[in-house]
Amino acid sequence: MTRRLLVSIHDVAPFHLRRLETLVPLVEQAVGKGRFALLVVPDFHRAGRVCDDPAFARSLRGWAGDGCEIFLHGFTHLDESTHETRAARIKAQRMTAGEGEFLGLSHSEATRKLVEGRAMIEDATGCPVAGFIAPAWLYGADSRKAIADQGFDLAEDHFRVWSPRSGEIVARGPVITYASRSIPRLLGSLLWSRIATVALARATTVRLAVHPHDVDAPELVAEIERALAAFTHSHIPSAYHDLLPV
Repeated sequence: MTRRLLVSIHDVAPFHLRRLETLVPLVEQAVGKGRFALLVVPDFHRAGRVCDDPAFARSLRGWAGDGCEIFLHGFTHLDESTHETRAARIKAQRMTAGEGEFLGLSHSEATRKLVEGRAMIEDATGCPVAGFIAPAWLYGADSRKAIADQGFDLAEDHFRVWSPRSGEIVARGPVITYASRSIPRLLGSLLWSRIATVALARATTVRLAVHPHDVDAPELVAEIERALAAFTHSHIPSAYHDLLPV
């Protein structure tokens, strides 16, 4: 049985280019050049579009040329929806800091963002996107249908990876990620990462996700390096598409 490690860098956008210039080499050193996914936001927080920043576009093309899978990751990464159900409001408030962009979108609005975002990223990289992953891993029912209708190969949430084309779940298990918005969240991230490297040591698939702001906290940088070193001893750094049937 092949045990796979799927590493992803979220919120890849011109706004974070300086942080990415630190984070990408850190991940490369652990798993190898091109052996991780980049989740690209076309217009992160409306702070600058991918298509309007030549320096960022060059970097993105270079990473794609190295073999990185490029995922569409929302459009602005901002949740501007009015959530009608109590469950959706709780998710929007508790599970992310106002960034669950695809949680409350209508089918038509989700489709518009998916089509425009994919075109922008594919124009920048010259290659098809690998799939779609929603900001904060939060999806509404209309967004899920729009993703399937647009024929994306792969998607994931907190607990699984699936094929929107077929509906098949291709991997299960919690994602390891980090947070530094507050001291309790930072400490919780460090604890969860330590627990996970033991609890998931024999899991078939391990997913580890990092964000540009992680490099602002030296404690998180050290823990990410430790966790990556631990998992690369037990798992093979892989691409998400390795999960799909041949």
